[in-house]
Amino acid sequence: MRAVIQRVKYASVKVDNRVISEIGDGILLFVGIGKGDSEKDFEYIANKTVNLRIFEDEKSLFNKSLIDVSGELLIVSQFTLYGDCRKGRRPSFDQAESVDTSRELYREFVNFIKNKFKDIVIKEGVFQAHMEVNIVNNGPVTFILDSKKIL
Repeated sequence: MRAVIQRVKYASVKVDNRVISEIGDGILLFVGIGKGDSEKDFEYIANKTVNLRIFEDEKSLFNKSLIDVSGELLIVSQFTLYGDCRKGRRPSFDQAESVDTSRELYREFVNFIKNKFKDIVIKEGVFQAHMEVNIVNNGPVTFILDSKKIL
């Protein structure tokens, strides 16, 4: 599983010109499901996302997590995180999981994070929809996670 974490002041998702989700201060999390991903992968991404200390304390140091600042979380599926651009001019998505399996795993991931972190406001985009994502990145602060690259 791959993820892009962006610390935001505001983020929203539109589908068919209608805002379907929006958050204030918090994290916008783009997630991509790869072949062979399982509960172990989304546990890693979920725990890392909410506990990563990327919010500033009173000394302007990254010492606070999403939980510490009572931030919100917006989760958006993004299969293009598995795009391989090394060869040719068109990305290959060979490492991305199939649509049906991805939909199921994405749903499990969202349910897992909602059940484990009940005190966090969690919103989401629409799986496989064409979405317009509006982001006010706070920093900018952006991190990339890959559950297969754990030491």
